[in-house]
Formats: sequence, structure tokens, C-alpha cells
Amino acid sequence: MENEAKLLGPTYYAIALQTSIDTVNNCNSREDARLLINKTIQRLALEIQSSKKFVGPDTRLVVLPEYFLTAYPMNETIAGWAEKACLDMDGPEYEALGRIAQDNDIYLSGNAYEKDPNFPSLYFQTSFILNPSGNVILRYRRLNSMFAPTPHDVWDKYLDVYGLDGVFPVAHTDIGNLACIASEEILYPEIARSLALRGAEIFLHSSGEIACTADSPKHIARRARAIENMAYVISSNCSAIRGHDMPENATGGRSAIIDYRGMVLQESGWGDTMTANASLDINALRQHRKRPGMSNYLARQRLELFADTYGKSGSHPANSLLDKGGKHIIPDRSHFMARMLDAIKKLS
Repeated sequence: MENEAKLLGPTYYAIALQTSIDTVNNCNSREDARLLINKTIQRLALEIQSSKKFVGPDTRLVVLPEYFLTAYPMNETIAGWAEKACLDMDGPEYEALGRIAQDNDIYLSGNAYEKDPNFPSLYFQTSFILNPSGNVILRYRRLNSMFAPTPHDVWDKYLDVYGLDGVFPVAHTDIGNLACIASEEILYPEIARSLALRGAEIFLHSSGEIACTADSPKHIARRARAIENMAYVISSNCSAIRGHDMPENATGGRSAIIDYRGMVLQESGWGDTMTANASLDINALRQHRKRPGMSNYLARQRLELFADTYGKSGSHPANSLLDKGGKHIIPDRSHFMARMLDAIKKLS
């Protein structure tokens, strides 16, 4: 009975907060960018507080969209974007976001571009979780990116610093085992599966995507990841992205909460909204994972069957941004395009 009691999980509400993003691309300095970022944080403090009041006091988790403080780099150099737009790991922005988590007694997750003192002049796209005490308890760095550095590009050094658990982190909390998936990575089943095998029960998916009325690849994938890993997916998309040349609403809408059976519990429409909110039952998820039968996809998986294929078929080599002396290189966009063309050639 005591062991059974330990398995019991909480029931609480979560919100995928769909909010607008103000770009820093046109800011002329780091100082100007910080003014705009701080303005966004002040706005979010009000939005999160009022959203919790509306949804209810048992709201324990809020997920924010991808790159919600800055938008994404356009025609920016790696070093230039790192200097202008990226957060420091111990920067005041995390402190301010931590106060929001404290003031509302919530776990707060989001996604930002972040500098790491171990890799000067590079940056990583980082999904994070803050606990109700305001502390960062998880950092996940995106592993698949088109034109940005990833841990795999500096693999040997990254493992020396953070280890494999730092590559696939899972936070064991009083509201369940939390893990982050960054945007497009919902399309890569290996990432979600690696996190689930480390105990993840809830995937926090900060996204920035085109959300039309037809199901996009990401809409299909997030339900698939929920089904095959028997996990909740909380997917927060942005509303508008203001300050780029594209139409503001080209990217945004249809944030959703999906349960461990792949059922959409709630999905928003368009605009700034907290309507993608739903109750999560962690005990029901854990009981579902304990049931033997056809639908227990985690227990039925035979992982060793695929180890040799994955080990020999890697299309992107590790350490592409480390020189022979183990120091990292600052790339330009042509580096990433060349690696993709090499991968296409290998797969052909």
C-alpha cells in the first residue's frame, strides 16, 4: 500500500498560454533589445496572473511559446545574435520570470536563445522550467536546428560539461515528471522517446508554427508523440509575431493540451488567449502506463532492435563545430547548409 501511495499523482490545471511576440531584430543594440524584452516580461506578468485567476487557483503549470522574448534571428550572424538577443544563464530575465513563477505559485516553462560561458560567442536555443520558488530546474538545448548551433555540433565538449542527462533532462516534481521539447523537434520521435525512457510524463512543447485550419505536420506529430509515449503534451504556440516583414499572424494559433491517449483536451483558436487549458491527472497517466496490453507502447517496445541501425546510419556527424584541438568554431549559415547537403547525399 505504501508503494502504491507513492505512485499517486496530483490533479491540477495547466495552461498553454498563447501570447504575442515582439521581435528584437530591428533593435540597434543589446540595451535596446533588453528594453523590449523587459516590456514583454512585464506584460506576461499581468497575462499569467489574470489567466490563473480565470482558470482557477489549482493552476500549477504554464507553458509559453517558442522564443517568446525575442522572436527568431533573420539574416543575423551567430555572434551578432548572441550579443544582441541571447539571455545569460544567470541573467536578470530569468530572475524576473522566476518572480512570476513565485508570485503565481506555478511551474513556468518557455523557450529562449541563451549564451553559455562554456561556449563563448555561440548560443543555444534553450527550453527551460522554473519552479514555484523561482529557480531554473531544467534546461534543454535544442538538438535539431536548421541554422543554429546545437549540443551535437560541440558534442564531446558538451558531454564533458553536462553529461548525457544534461542532453535529455527530466525534472521530477510534485506535479509529475516534466521534460521540454523545442518547437520543430516534436517531429523527431527519437527525442520524445529518449525523454520518456528517462521518466518524462509531460512534454512541455514551446512552439512557433503556422497554424492553419488544416492539420500541419506539428499538429499531427504532437498527438503521435502523446500516444506512442503515453504522455501529456502541452503545446504553446505564439499568437502574433510583431516587427517582422511577414504578416503578423502568419505564425500562430491552435495551442493545445493533449492527453496520454492522444486525445485533444482543449485547443485554442487564434489571438492572445489562455483558452488552451485543461485538467491533468497524473495518477491516471501512471495507472495507464502500468496496464499490460496492446496499448502499452512503452512496455512493448524492443529498443535493442534498432541500436545498430541508429548507430551506423547517423547522417550528421558530431563535433562539426569543434576543431582538432577541441575548441569550438563560430560558424556562418553556409556551414549548416553544407552539413544538410552532406546528409542528403548520405541518405541517397
